[in-house]
Amino acid sequence: MSNLPRIAWGITGAGHFLEQCVEMILAHGQVDVFISAAGLEVLKMYGLYDRLHKGGHTLFFDEGAASFPAVRVYGGRYDLVVIAPATSNSVAKMNAGICDGLVTNLFATAGKCRVPVIVLPCDVSGEVTSTTHHGKEVKIHVRPVDAQNTEALAGFEGVQVVHNPEELKEFVLDWQPKKTGV
Repeated sequence: MSNLPRIAWGITGAGHFLEQCVEMILAHGQVDVFISAAGLEVLKMYGLYDRLHKGGHTLFFDEGAASFPAVRVYGGRYDLVVIAPATSNSVAKMNAGICDGLVTNLFATAGKCRVPVIVLPCDVSGEVTSTTHHGKEVKIHVRPVDAQNTEALAGFEGVQVVHNPEELKEFVLDWQPKKTGV
């Protein structure tokens, strides 16, 4: 288990891809979970909070303006930051450098500390089929502004944007910390 990367995983208020992301977190041994206020609401709506809470991982919640738990990125505590799923709101804020919550502060702190980040946005392009918390499938058209923000975020140094949970899982499983001084 020691060869797995230590991950700081941010969850925003998206229901799309949420169940797959929770499954990945639960399957990985070294994850601390940073949950935005909206992320907590959505985890509860989708009936996933109790599973995550009982999963044995450390959970941090968006409880204060300072987002103090994000400073855990300093000092090399994490090898990788994952923001998944990421709402279009969070992607826009990360793209604009706005750090007004736990997950956006986690993203900014990772960039400042040069910790690699993987982001799974919900709104990439075209039309998306998602499932509501009631289990109903809905079609969602991705707005051009959301697709543009996702594209811009992909251009950030140290940021890898993935397009679906399978791609995210592949990146996390294959990801290896860079060796320094070798």
